[in-house]
Amino acid sequence: MAITTSTTPEVKPERLKELLKKLVDIYSPSGKEEEILQFTEDYLKETGLNVKKQPVDENRYNIVVLPPKTDEVDLCFVGHLDTVTAHDLDDFGFYEEEDKACGLGSSDMKAGCAAMIEAFNALAERRGRFPSVGLALVVGEEEESDGAKTLVREYRFPWAVVAEPTNMLPCLGHFGYLEVLLRTRGKKAHSSMPELGQNAIENMLKLLLRVTEYATSVSSGLVYNIRQLSGFPGGFVVPDTCEAWLDLHLPPDSRMDVLKAELEELVESASREITSLDAYIRFENTQSGYRISQERPLVRKLREVCKNMKMSWETQDFRSHSDGNVLWGAGVDPIILGPGRLETAHTPEESVNFSQVVQAAQLYLSFALAI
Repeated sequence: MAITTSTTPEVKPERLKELLKKLVDIYSPSGKEEEILQFTEDYLKETGLNVKKQPVDENRYNIVVLPPKTDEVDLCFVGHLDTVTAHDLDDFGFYEEEDKACGLGSSDMKAGCAAMIEAFNALAERRGRFPSVGLALVVGEEEESDGAKTLVREYRFPWAVVAEPTNMLPCLGHFGYLEVLLRTRGKKAHSSMPELGQNAIENMLKLLLRVTEYATSVSSGLVYNIRQLSGFPGGFVVPDTCEAWLDLHLPPDSRMDVLKAELEELVESASREITSLDAYIRFENTQSGYRISQERPLVRKLREVCKNMKMSWETQDFRSHSDGNVLWGAGVDPIILGPGRLETAHTPEESVNFSQVVQAAQLYLSFALAI
C-alpha cells in the first residue's frame, strides 16, 4: 500500500469497504483472534504506521499504533477485533444488502474498527506532525475484556473513543454491569419418583420469579437478562443443583452497592419463606457505570467537530457493558461512539449502514486532527 504525500488527508470509501469485508470474512470469536490479528497487523504495517504488539497471552495480543517516538497520547481510539461465536459457521461472512454491510461482527464492532483504521490510514498519508492520538485494537471484549485490561496496565492516556455501535450518537454516559450467579439446592431422586426428591430447578424458578419481580419494580431503569439456566446432574434423575447466570445493567448514576445489598436480602428472604429453598448468590463480575460532563474541553471539541460535519449533537447512555467500563476503572474518560445499532449486535441479522461507516471514519479523522 503506497503512502502518498497529500497535505489534506481523506477517507477513501472503496478502500474502507474492502477492509471491512476482509475483517468480517475472518472468523474471530473471543479467544481465537489469531488470524484477524495477523491480518490487521500486516495491514497497518503496510501504511508505515508505528505498530506495536502487546502480548495478552501465549497466542493473542493487542495491536497498538502510536505517534513516532512516544508512548503517550492525549486520545486513544479503541476497538475490539473479537466477536461472539457464529450462529452458523457455514454462513457468517460479509454480504451486502443495498447500503447495508452484513455479517457476524459487522456492527459489533468490525465496522468501528475498520473506520478507525481508515482514519489512521489517512493520517499516515498526510505530511506534517502526527497528532497526539493512538489506536488500540484489542482482544477478548466479548468474554473477559482481557485485552482492555492488559492495555491499561502498560499504556496511559486520559481520553478514549470506543467504537461500539451507537448509531453515531455520542454516549457520554455508560451503564454499569453486574454479573450474578444464583444457585439452588434440592434432593436427588429417580426421575419416575419425583415426589421422593426436591427439584432444584423448580426451586430456582421460584427464586427467579422473585428476582424478575424485583427488577421490574425498581424505578432506577435496571435492565436484566437471564442468560443461562442449568440443572445438575443430567440423566434420568431429579436434579439436586441448579445454577442461573444473570446479566444486570445499571444506569450510570445507580448505586452498585445498594443493588448488591438488595439482591442479597432478596435471596435470604426467599430462603426463609419458600419451603426447602436452599439458595446462594455470588457477584461474579462488577463494572461501574459513569457519566462525563459535556463541559469538558475535549467533549466541546468533539461537539464542534460534529457541528462542522452537520451531525446532530444528541448524547446518550450506552446501556450495555463494554471495554469502556474497564477504561473508566483505570482512570480513562471513554466516549462511546461508533457506527451501527446495538440492537442488531449478536443477532443473525447483524448489519451496519456502510454510509455510516464512512461517516465514522471521517469523524474519527477530523477529531484526531483537532487534538
